[in-house]
Amino acid sequence: MAPLIAPSILSADFAHLADEAEAVRGADWLHVDVMDNHFVPNLTLGLPVVKSLLKATDIPIDCHLMITDPDRWAIGYAEAGAYNVTVHAEAAADPVAVAANLRAAGAKAGLSLKPGTPLDAWVEALRHYDTLLVMTVEPGFGGQAFMPDMMAKVRQARRLVDTGHLTVLVEVDGGISADTIEQAAEAGADCFVAGSAVYSAQDPAAAVAQLRATAARHRPAPPTPSQAGPA
Repeated sequence: MAPLIAPSILSADFAHLADEAEAVRGADWLHVDVMDNHFVPNLTLGLPVVKSLLKATDIPIDCHLMITDPDRWAIGYAEAGAYNVTVHAEAAADPVAVAANLRAAGAKAGLSLKPGTPLDAWVEALRHYDTLLVMTVEPGFGGQAFMPDMMAKVRQARRLVDTGHLTVLVEVDGGISADTIEQAAEAGADCFVAGSAVYSAQDPAAAVAQLRATAARHRPAPPTPSQAGPA
């Protein structure tokens, strides 16, 4: 699978979101950060804006819900037509039920882990998910510095996928740029959320293509059949 690039509209011009979505035509996903000023200390946008954005673009919408009580609210984003809806492990009361509800509503189900949350405790729950989002900054604000120590978590997830213990797509979010995407790709990430690296470029669509090409050059070779383990 080729690397996926998901521009984050957190770095876009909120007054012209339809135009900003068009500016990254060719992106694989469009990443939408939903923050409620409770789970994280920031307030962004919610379901009405996501519904409007879904009408304005055919790029698959990747909703990252940094909210309390995702068990209650996540389903609305799936029902609206979001392609992938990610909730936080630290916020979900019943992550397995959330995943089932999201899938039943037609969306892929994602589970996100904050930097301080270990992967080991969530492996069993992740068997019910399609995407693992590894935060490479503390969630809440764009423009933060990439945390290279999170690559150990990405490598651990990659091993679990390559050996058949998980079937998730490994996504990274936070501080991804031309300078850091190499590290994330080498660690084994599949999907890369990039905000300012895309929207601060003169040609955002070209920036997406360049990031994808860089990630492709640095991804590890897929495991041979002898290296793969049981499902």
